[in-house]
Amino acid sequence: MDEVFVTNRAELCGLVTALPRYSHESRGIRFYTFPLQTRRLSGTADTVNIVARESMLPDDGLLLAGPVRIVGELRSFNNKSGVGNRLVLTIFAREIGPGGEDENHIALTGNLCKEPTLRVTPMGREICDIILAVSRRYRRSDYIPIIAWGQQARDVAQSPVGTQLAVRGRLQSRAYTKVIDGESFQRQAFEVSAADIFPI
Repeated sequence: MDEVFVTNRAELCGLVTALPRYSHESRGIRFYTFPLQTRRLSGTADTVNIVARESMLPDDGLLLAGPVRIVGELRSFNNKSGVGNRLVLTIFAREIGPGGEDENHIALTGNLCKEPTLRVTPMGREICDIILAVSRRYRRSDYIPIIAWGQQARDVAQSPVGTQLAVRGRLQSRAYTKVIDGESFQRQAFEVSAADIFPI
């Protein structure tokens, strides 16, 4: 990883699959959200929610005309409505422009805020789940779920809570089923799959 560690940076290129819709207003600024689909090398598609200021949005024709590049930050918030996932991850856009080939790069620096969980997948691969607290302005933090694989999973599993970690990877989604009062609901979770993770 670079010597200058990035606290929170996201760079994605992909296709916008629906027009922006109003999300919320803060300090007199209107924000909109839209889905960006980006493909992995395997061909699997991840659809990521982008949040952007109204003033940043190009007209609809340009937004849907071809690949779009988003540069911003990975953000989290707790959904207290009781509907959908409890932890919601989005990309907060700082730049929006024309894109090229699909890409999905996340770089984070933060502190381990929960004991790591090391487990083995049904296919026999070791995986470690962690939650990284990434500082933001105004004494706020984003809590980002991260998975590490293989030797990196074994290494990070030994890290005590509070360890500062640098992570580089991709934001990916996975579908799962949640049962509530005997009824099954399809949900989608997001996490950063770490290509590189180490203490700093």
